[in-house]
Amino acid sequence: MIWEVLANIPLPQLTAFVIGGLVLNFAPGQDVFFATACGIQGGPRAGALAGVGVTLGVLTHLMLAVVGLGAIIAAHPEALLAIKYAGAAYLLWLAWASWTAGPVDPSVRGSVRPWNIVRRGFLSNLLNPKPVLFLLAFLPQFTNPAWGPVWQQVLALGLIFATTGALVTMGYGIVAGWAGQIIGRRLDILNRIAAVMYAGLAIRLVTK
Repeated sequence: MIWEVLANIPLPQLTAFVIGGLVLNFAPGQDVFFATACGIQGGPRAGALAGVGVTLGVLTHLMLAVVGLGAIIAAHPEALLAIKYAGAAYLLWLAWASWTAGPVDPSVRGSVRPWNIVRRGFLSNLLNPKPVLFLLAFLPQFTNPAWGPVWQQVLALGLIFATTGALVTMGYGIVAGWAGQIIGRRLDILNRIAAVMYAGLAIRLVTK
């Protein structure tokens, strides 16, 4: 079904969507900063897993948008506000945990359970209400009822955007992990850097 839907979208329109999506993917945002912080703190593998978790959050938002729940949530500011502050609180908790972690033994860097990192990335994205508004504003611009059911087009385009976003976000996390390994002799500083990034994300989430 997905390939049939994409085949109905004119190539220039599809190309414009992919290019526009990549530009947005590469622009540093909460997901990129989160994966970067995880990479710095836990190594390339942690950065990549954070990207996987973030992508699961994006896919959840996409499913909400497809079934119409995203529009309902967007129509109720109080719901968006509650999600926003819950997300900020979660990021501040991560900041505190990183700041108080103390020096890290280089031999255990990156040994955090994969599921824990994925879960943190998932919650970080899920508790950010902005993807709901973004998907509802961005994806429909590249749809047309003449090309087939709009919901199918939103789903197909959303999957493309989530895939490119996953690759880019994981790339940021991996590169950050390599950079962290270069300065790995001072791993206590890495925890502090990660803590500042998490706190900055929390502030950014509630002030924008």
